[in-house]
Amino acid sequence: MYFYGFDSTYLFLVLPCIIFAMIASSRVNSTFEKYSKQLSSRGITGAQAAQEVLRASGVRNVRIEPVAGKLTDHYDPKANVIRLSENVYSSTSTAAIGVACHEAGHAVQYAENYGPIKLRSAIIPVTNIGSKLAMPLILLGLVLNFLGEISYAFIYIGIICFSLSLIFQLVTLPVEFNASRRAITAIDNQNLLTDAELIGAKKTLSAAAMTYVAATAVALAQVLRLLSIFGRRRK
Repeated sequence: MYFYGFDSTYLFLVLPCIIFAMIASSRVNSTFEKYSKQLSSRGITGAQAAQEVLRASGVRNVRIEPVAGKLTDHYDPKANVIRLSENVYSSTSTAAIGVACHEAGHAVQYAENYGPIKLRSAIIPVTNIGSKLAMPLILLGLVLNFLGEISYAFIYIGIICFSLSLIFQLVTLPVEFNASRRAITAIDNQNLLTDAELIGAKKTLSAAAMTYVAATAVALAQVLRLLSIFGRRRK
């Protein structure tokens, strides 16, 4: 359906997901800020907490180092390094400990050959290629519209390439939720935080998890929109 030339599938399908993503991003920032002010009674830093998670899981030879930026925390499997942002690495807040332990959870996933993270790593190159080819293929199909079914072959191959980003997001969800679950379990088992303090870490990780849910929703909406648009054109 079009309103004065405007594609309504964007308005009713994609836009709500984008708004959801914006809300999720804002929430993770506000939640992190809130629990950055709640300091752990043990006085353990994010870097120390991550090291405790690794030690408890029997994972060795993983370096932990600071990295510039805010919420730029990540685990680099190629370098075997956990990089924690400046406000996580040396902070003793419950938010910092939750984030640091989450990244340590990723390191443990790799060490244990956790299936979904191996799958995600394997499809990254294909996803990157697909994202670069998707729109050129769709545009080529539109340019070759006079060729009939051949033009739609290019368009649907482009949509398939675009759909690889959705597959990547779907695989990412269990990876991120599992890393957070490992983090919370390790924090609890190692008594890194009290029960009251653990709530702050849980809420921080829950807010972060919603950004991945939102990204998946946006990717799904975009794929459905493309299928809807070109399905109508073909009819």
